[in-house]
Parts: sequence; C-alpha cells; structure tokens
Amino acid sequence: MSEADQTQDAVLAALDEVVRAELPHTIADLTDLVRIPSVSWAAFDPANVARSADAVAGLIRDLEVFDTVAVAQAPIGDSDEKGRPAVVARRAAKNGAPTILLYAHHDVQPPGADEDWDTAPFEPTVRGDRIYARGAADDKAGVMTHIAAIRALTETVGRDFDLGIAMFIEGEEEFGSRSFANFLAENKQTLAADAIVVADSDNWSTDIPSLTVGLRGNVAFRLTVSTLEHASHSGMYGGGVPDAMMPLVRLLATLHDDDGSVAVDGLTSHEADVPEFSEQQLRDDAAVLDGVSLIGRGPVLSRLWNQPTVTVTGIDAPSVANASNTLLPKAAVRISARIAPGQTASEAFVALEKHLRENVPFGAHIEIDDVDFGDPFLVDTSGWAAVEAKRAMKDAWGAEPVEAGIGGSIPFIADLVREFPDAQILVTGVEDPDTRAHSPNESLHLGVFRRAILTEALLLARLNNRVG
Repeated sequence: MSEADQTQDAVLAALDEVVRAELPHTIADLTDLVRIPSVSWAAFDPANVARSADAVAGLIRDLEVFDTVAVAQAPIGDSDEKGRPAVVARRAAKNGAPTILLYAHHDVQPPGADEDWDTAPFEPTVRGDRIYARGAADDKAGVMTHIAAIRALTETVGRDFDLGIAMFIEGEEEFGSRSFANFLAENKQTLAADAIVVADSDNWSTDIPSLTVGLRGNVAFRLTVSTLEHASHSGMYGGGVPDAMMPLVRLLATLHDDDGSVAVDGLTSHEADVPEFSEQQLRDDAAVLDGVSLIGRGPVLSRLWNQPTVTVTGIDAPSVANASNTLLPKAAVRISARIAPGQTASEAFVALEKHLRENVPFGAHIEIDDVDFGDPFLVDTSGWAAVEAKRAMKDAWGAEPVEAGIGGSIPFIADLVREFPDAQILVTGVEDPDTRAHSPNESLHLGVFRRAILTEALLLARLNNRVG
C-alpha cells in the first residue's frame, strides 16, 4: 500500500470514528429541529419558519468556522412581499483551496391528518433503525448532514483549514422557492462557489448510495372549467345543460392513453440507459393495491426518470357531504406535470395549454392560472467534483454508488445554474425508498444518515487538500 493510500485510509478511519461518536449529539440536534413545525405554506404560521431559521443559524454559529452567519429574506418576484427566512454563511478559502456551497432546506411539508400518522408528526419517534417525524428526512436531515460533516472535519483537522465553505439553508423549498432567484442575486458573493452540494435527494437503498444525475422538471397550474353563470337545479335542467364537472372529467381523460402514458403532443421523453428495476419492486415501493395495474410504457425507471407525467393533485368542488342536487357552474383542478430532461418547462406548458384548449368539450370555458415552472436538470458526471463525490460515497458506504435519475423535481437548480454557470452541482441526500417524504410516517434511516454524514465529511476533507 502506498503512503498516499495509507494517508487516505487514516483520514477515513479518523472521520468515521468522529461521526460515530458524535451521532447521538447529531440526532439530538435533529430532533430539536424537527419539533419546530416549520411548514412554509401560506396557510401555516410563518413564525415557526422564522424560529426554525434562528435555530439553524445558532447551530451554524456554534461551529465557529464561518466569517459571517445571517438570517435573510428576499422579495418574491417584483412584489414587496418577502419570502420565508433562509440562513446564509461563508468562510473564505485560503491557499488556493476551492469553495464548496452546501445547500439544504429547513422548511417542511404540511403534516396532513394526524390520524394518518402512527405517532405525532412533529414528535420524533425512534422505532427500530428509523426515526419518524415530518421533516426527519426531508430535509432537516440534510441540514444536519452539513453541520455534522463540518463538525467531523474540525474535530479531525482543526478549525484553521483551507477549504472555503458557504451554506445556504432555504426556508421555502416546499412552498415553491418563490424568492429563490432574488435571494441568489442579492447574496451572490456570499454563495459563490466552485462546487455546490444539494442535499435533498435519496439513495438507491439503505446499503447503496446514489448520486442524482437527472431530475425531471415540473409545470403546475390551476385549470378551471365553467359552463353556467350560476348553479341550476339538476332535475329541472339536467340532461340538457352540461354541468362543469362533465366537460372537466372528459377533458382530463384526454391527457392519457389507454395504458396511462401521457398523450399530449409536444411533451418529450429523454433517451438514456437505466438500471434494471422490476415492476414488482415498483409495486412494493409505491404500495400499489392488489389488482391495480401499473401505467406507462418502456423500462420502469425510464417511466419514472425520463418520461413526462400529468397528475391531478387537487380538486375544488363540493364535498360529497355537501353535495346538493345542482348542476355545478364551475369546477377547478390543480394539474402537476413532470417534464423529462431535455425540454424546458415553458415549452412543456405551451404544449399542455394547446392540448387543453383544443380538446375542451361542449364549448366549455376554461381558465389557466397560478402557473409554476421548474426546468429539468442533467449533471455532468465527468467533472472533478462528481468524481470526488462518488469516490467518497464508495469509501463511506463500502458500495459503488448508483448514478440515478429522480422522478421528482428541484426547480431551483436551474436558478443555481444560471447564477453560477461555472459551478459543479452535486445532488445528494439522506432518503431511501422507505422514507415516504411528503407522506404520513415520513422517516429517516439512521444508518443512511450516518453514512451520508461520513460521505460529506470525507468529501470536505479531500477538497481541503485540493489546490486549483
């Protein structure tokens, strides 16, 4: 074994020892963060998001490695309204070392109905090797991965290291990152870096890590269908007058072929090889009910990573309990479309809007508003940052990482690319197929958490010795 290899092994062993020793402290800090119900959606108390930002800022200050740490907000678009508070920090690089930006978000999804949870959503509960709570994985574990990795680095090499580090812990990712672009512009000098780690994705399994190399984009909007100026008696006029729900249902049905594949001209797919993944595994991971058929065409992971989808995620209409014998004058749905890599969100929206307007039945009136865009993303895996990240994953996990696509979207990555075009972007994470992010009983696998921390600590240590 060469002297260089011995040094690398010694660094890995030292970091592993520190990460293991500090894990109870890290989990305690994570549970404190999780107990803060930092839901960023408009219907929830923004004071909890502010309290969460202050708690994160305190953890970062306690590291005693940053020149500046601040809680900041930026305006949403061209309005005077401010986005949710984020935390930014920076330490300058020295002696030619690179600077790395560590991103995560401290806001969380709404918990949903308490009765759907086995335990209280904001009271972290350990069962077996998992900790259950809203935000335990998505993405407060991402926040703590960054903090714990820096702790391990300082315990191993001291606080006077050369590597430059910036941190950006966002407070509104789950609410659409609506002030993200303005925030980047206002804090560009603080956040500028050679490489960016976005800790908001998942892993192939609890034993095999992933580097996310492809993300679908998204287009979401409200579609309202109207047929009447006011509600009318269904017995008096039914059979001659279309209620709004009838053309809405028929219109939505045109969005898919008989096998469930998207049937919208102009929405494209991305051609790429994907790992083997069985339909039975998909059924198991997604908890598909017996007798329910899967949808789509082609290899399973191509359907999930590289093809478009169109989903109705919400509907505004009278509830069954409040239904009366009337013809509805209008009904609305929220449509969420995932866009394959290689197509912009704006191009996809044009195709969706054209399809809807050309296929609306009975001359019903339609309105499309409240539109959100997010572009897809493909990682260049040939850069030094991706090479170092995969090497760190292999050493920390003891397994070769999978270069994986993700069916979900991280729309703000397009903003990062625009603002920092020369930075290499790495999408990592602490989730696994059983995490159930956004769902009841969200959880974090503690073994995955430890290995994710060790991976990042090892990456930081190696970049600390990189010059130029």
